[in-house]
Amino acid sequence: MSPLLWIILIIVVLVIAIYITAYNGLQRAKIYTEESWSQIDVQLKRRNDLIPNLVETVKGYAKHESETFEKVVQLRNQLTQIPADNHEETLKVSNEITDSLKTIFALSENYPDLKANENFLKLQEELTNTENKIAYSRQLYNSSAAQYDQRLLTFPSNIVAKIHGFKKVDYLETPQEEKEVPKVKF
Repeated sequence: MSPLLWIILIIVVLVIAIYITAYNGLQRAKIYTEESWSQIDVQLKRRNDLIPNLVETVKGYAKHESETFEKVVQLRNQLTQIPADNHEETLKVSNEITDSLKTIFALSENYPDLKANENFLKLQEELTNTENKIAYSRQLYNSSAAQYDQRLLTFPSNIVAKIHGFKKVDYLETPQEEKEVPKVKF
């Protein structure tokens, strides 16, 4: 075999290796992004499972606050009806639930017996931990989405991404009302 033929063969093998490596890297990044979204989903389910217990515990103490409880239950039920692939709507309703839970926790300040109730305190701690896990999962998702999107935009994997129709993934954003600076009054 001539040296030119060897060079051509080496170049072809090298191009194929680069192509396979780029494709596999894109697939790994995509799978990691999907897996990190599923972590958010797991924590949302965990929170949804805790909400009925919290509502029942608080209901007995704050009977006239039923509107707040009904809203939380309605949002929880709404969240369970959203299709799994509708991430935007899932996060919108999830953010509303988070705001409603803050209201329920604030109610405890008006009810000293509730504030001292062991079940309430355990549920409040569990929900707080779950909210922290949701926040961490969102950060993980954004990090994995950034790595995936970076592969979509860098050479040579951008060529492979275009050939195979890989699409950019959007980051999860903080709702505008949560970005506002809180007003503190003494």
